[in-house]
Amino acid sequence: MLFDTDVLIWCFRGVAKAAKTIENDSSPTISVVTYMELVQGVRDKKELKSIASFLANMGISVLPLTENIGHRASIYLEEHALKDGMAMADALIAATAVERALTLCTGNGKHFRVISDLEVAVFKP
Repeated sequence: MLFDTDVLIWCFRGVAKAAKTIENDSSPTISVVTYMELVQGVRDKKELKSIASFLANMGISVLPLTENIGHRASIYLEEHALKDGMAMADALIAATAVERALTLCTGNGKHFRVISDLEVAVFKP
């Protein structure tokens, strides 16, 4: 399963259900975009280290962007940015899930409902 940024943030905030959801997945992954969003929000080097430790301890793999992911995300933005307000990060995360044939676990199901080839598992904390 590919986990969206919000699910990891809930883990950092101590929401046990979020941590349990990740722990119960046999091979949890995130997009490098999610990793970058987490890094963008850190306040100091201690928080940066805690992100790296968290990912390692939870066995979460970080998936890189590929040419196919970039191409698919571009199509998603062309189709949905104006009409549905899709953001670039969401397009890249969704494209990563689709290209890797992974279900996206997110608390923001409405951000992704317009993508018909994406399987979404809505997480509720």
